[in-house]
Amino acid sequence: MMTLRRSQERGFADHGWLKSFHSFSFAGYYDPRHMGFGNLRVINEDRIAPGTGFGAHGHRDMEIISYVLEGGLSHKDSMGNEQTIVPGEVQRMSAGTGVVHSEHNHAAGQTTHFLQIWLLPARTGVEPGYEQKAFPAAEKRGHLRLVASPDGAEGSVSINADARLFAGLFDGGESFDMALPAGRKTYVHLVRGKLTVNGQRLTAGDAALLENEAALRLDAGEQAEVLVFDLEA
Repeated sequence: MMTLRRSQERGFADHGWLKSFHSFSFAGYYDPRHMGFGNLRVINEDRIAPGTGFGAHGHRDMEIISYVLEGGLSHKDSMGNEQTIVPGEVQRMSAGTGVVHSEHNHAAGQTTHFLQIWLLPARTGVEPGYEQKAFPAAEKRGHLRLVASPDGAEGSVSINADARLFAGLFDGGESFDMALPAGRKTYVHLVRGKLTVNGQRLTAGDAALLENEAALRLDAGEQAEVLVFDLEA
């Protein structure tokens, strides 16, 4: 079974300095039909105005992934990490027993556009951790490239969650087929462009939620960038 969630069905918050679309219930947006999918809890599509950002705040027992689309996201945390995340990179922060961090857009004239992703941890109370890696576009072109996994397979970032995250770029005649493991859930989030997912046309911000499907087919992309999650049922 495949269910589509269109971009315009998401929650939306406009804080002036921050504009955010929420795929699942978050902060002031609450919808009991959309509390998460498997162990995927949050996908926020955020746009941070120049010279603004999230002040220092805490998290615990959550796996947080940042995926930047445009601009730069400056990160500073209580573990001593101080980095800027740019397009093509994936950042993973394991909150574990507790971490405080801040995120800002220090650019003078450019909005930072990124996805904030939360996954429920496989184990609670672990030591906080941080990892950041770049994944070249060539490795994602016409292909789903593993970018996050429990064991850091294929050079992906390691996450404390029973989940795997793939990223792909598709255009023109490029297509990709993947068998889906039984007893799992698959979440497809189209970051930008247009893409056909198992015969259904998606546009930027749309998602496809797959359960009890044997295979995934991606084709007919138009400057498409897509994230695919393999999740707990």
